[in-house]
Amino acid sequence: MNIVWFKKDLRIVDHKPLVSAAQSSLLALYIIEPELWALEDMSKRQYDFMVESLKDLQNALNQRGAQLTIRVGDAEAILKSLVTEHDVKAVYAHEETTIRWASERNRRISAMLKEHDVVFQEYQQTGVVRSLESRDGWAKLWYQFMGAPLYATPTTINSITLRSDDIPTSEDLGLIDCYCVDRQLGGREQGQKILKSFLKTRGEPYTKAMSSPITAWSHCSRLSPYIAFGCISMREIFHATEAKKAEIQQLSSQEKGSWGSAMRSFSARLRWHCHFIQKLEDEPRIEYENLHTAYNGLREHQFNEDFFTAWKTGTTGYPMIDACMRSLIATGWLNFRMRAMLVSFASYHLWLDWRPTSKYLATLFVDYEPGIHYSQFQMQSGTTGINTLRIYNPIKQSMDHDPNGEFIRRWIPELRDMEDAYIHTPWECEQELNGYPLPIVDEKVARAFAREAFSKVRKQFTHKDEARSIVKKHGSRKRTRKKPKANPQGELPLE
Repeated sequence: MNIVWFKKDLRIVDHKPLVSAAQSSLLALYIIEPELWALEDMSKRQYDFMVESLKDLQNALNQRGAQLTIRVGDAEAILKSLVTEHDVKAVYAHEETTIRWASERNRRISAMLKEHDVVFQEYQQTGVVRSLESRDGWAKLWYQFMGAPLYATPTTINSITLRSDDIPTSEDLGLIDCYCVDRQLGGREQGQKILKSFLKTRGEPYTKAMSSPITAWSHCSRLSPYIAFGCISMREIFHATEAKKAEIQQLSSQEKGSWGSAMRSFSARLRWHCHFIQKLEDEPRIEYENLHTAYNGLREHQFNEDFFTAWKTGTTGYPMIDACMRSLIATGWLNFRMRAMLVSFASYHLWLDWRPTSKYLATLFVDYEPGIHYSQFQMQSGTTGINTLRIYNPIKQSMDHDPNGEFIRRWIPELRDMEDAYIHTPWECEQELNGYPLPIVDEKVARAFAREAFSKVRKQFTHKDEARSIVKKHGSRKRTRKKPKANPQGELPLE
């Protein structure tokens, strides 16, 4: 028999491993790994979303006469047991660009299967290219993969039925309650509904609506968790977006509205999604090391635990920072600009090393995607050495994207009765703050300190040489006759 090892590809549509394995009798396998879920970047909200998605996958397989076998334990030991006890010809799976723990697990499994003369065939799932020699021509490869026809789903599947373990509860795995009361529901069915509503109605104001946490909630695609868990493939989304573009071309100018701009913006973020994951694929150390070594030792030895606690709990005294953090805790989602602001504030104003802060935010994101997460954390923390230093002013962001304090009042009940004139700077008001704290740092002083510290590092004579090497390996290759405009916030489809 063949084994299809499902991981973060919880669907049967556009699934090359399933198509390949279905040529013979197959075992559809999902392994719940307690050791994985015990890692510091994993959380209950992610696990619960995964379990919901897993049940959708079970139903889809059942409709085609197949069963999903679930095993709980160490993946290497489980697969070794299966290939020892059964006549397994091959194990099929999708490639993963992921955290060091999972990458090392995959390497051990690959070696074990080779010892047992079992083929281990992995297939590309996104626009990320394994063993890429150069970023030159990457965009062409991305379009070739995305534009290719979707893999046809087998109408019937001849599956082997083996004992299946019970799915552990999050409590069984020791995952503590994280109070995510307004989380998106998992599963392919939910993902398809969200994709359809985005392309039918919600997405028209996308370009302008994506920056404010108020409008982004409804008008961003909200597809990111379904992409992260593979409930919908990137190619499905690309094909649906291209179909929407073609539909728009047939409309009158009045009927088009803002759809043209929206689809251009969204398409760009589909490419940026894979562009940033490619960085982790090419350089796995960015999960735990500064991309540019000149920044080693800059922040990590001055970590302020009190600042970290205030940032984590939404009690920094800066309303927009705290509202975003409290919103993220309750929903598991936040639009990209506000994510970047949270990272910027932690890294520059609070001078916190990005490694502990990245692990904490990873647990809050239902759509946690390691390639994007760590690439962006380093970008927003200034440790890539190649990006413009972006120090978000939380007061300006608040005024620009929540001018009436609607978002702030929703998530910070202490400020619900605050005068409009002071909603962004409540410390300037003589009104009672109802327990809301004063700012833990002076914004201007903290920003000036950070700029000066980074300026000193960037003036080092070796900084440019290493930066050139980083650009050569990881930089975008978009060609244009004119000087390209900088991607103003490094925006990604994390929305």
